[in-house]
Amino acid sequence: MARTLVVKVTCGSDDKERSNQAFTVAAAAVAAGVDVSLWLTGEAAWFAVPGRAEEFSLPLATPLADLRDAVIAGGQVTLCTQCAARREIGEDDVVKGVRIAGAAVFAEEILGDGVQALVY
Repeated sequence: MARTLVVKVTCGSDDKERSNQAFTVAAAAVAAGVDVSLWLTGEAAWFAVPGRAEEFSLPLATPLADLRDAVIAGGQVTLCTQCAARREIGEDDVVKGVRIAGAAVFAEEILGDGVQALVY
């Protein structure tokens, strides 16, 4: 059975360590060959916008943009529809490879067989 990991990150630069942990876990799982879906919600929505992850800095941590790009390359990064709308972020405003989707898609992903979900 395929292993799938869904990671939902709800914080942004307001909680740097927790944000970085979510991206690190997602990127490490991609590197291990796991199917990964990283969901950007709440303040993490800004990391879907070009330049925002690049501005993020946390001592002794892999750059957030590198982690995000690793997940885009080997998994799926999704920006929450409502979170994007509240911040006036549209499809033309996000990094290439990031999709915008809503709660129904999230629920479908986490209810699949063999899925593990983490919320940060």
